[in-house]
Amino acid sequence: MVPSRRIKTRVRVMPRFFEDFEVGDVIETEGVTLTESAIIDFAFRYDPQPFHLDVDAATRSPFGGLIASGFQTLALSFRLFRDTGTITGTSLGGRGGDGLRWWRPVRPGDTLRVRVEVRERLEPRRPDRGIVRLAYTTLNQHGEEVMTVTFDHLVARRPTAGAAPDDAETGALAADDPAPLDAAGGLTGPGGRGRPS
Repeated sequence: MVPSRRIKTRVRVMPRFFEDFEVGDVIETEGVTLTESAIIDFAFRYDPQPFHLDVDAATRSPFGGLIASGFQTLALSFRLFRDTGTITGTSLGGRGGDGLRWWRPVRPGDTLRVRVEVRERLEPRRPDRGIVRLAYTTLNQHGEEVMTVTFDHLVARRPTAGAAPDDAETGALAADDPAPLDAAGGLTGPGGRGRPS
């Protein structure tokens, strides 16, 4: 078994190229706290089931109260990983995922963080990129697993000598750097701190 290199990401890290990922590396994200309004807003737009959308109906459901859509948990998990800076400017997309499981409901006030482990590096035919297989484990504030999934990320290879440096190589933030999570849909900031929306 390959020993893991645990990488805490309390600050932004330098982007990684394909060659920089090692099997066993572990990247841990900041946390984000879900509010009731964020859960309902997401459900209204994308997953309008009563136990995601209606507090009264949710109390009569098998969950006994309002819970977040699993797709919201999935989207937030990727966003938290993206915000570490690990693949800023080097991500070329993905080719899918496997083994998506929602283990526990996520409720208003829960704080989620993600542990991302490098499981495999795959060599595709194209010379400018590689595939990095990453296993996501999303945890709540009690350290309980709420979701797991494995994704294949397409990641750029390091430019050859003499190539002009780009944002990824220099570590500069790309122009597509989004607004902080606490500005999106009723979330609060890193680790659950910050103003509620």
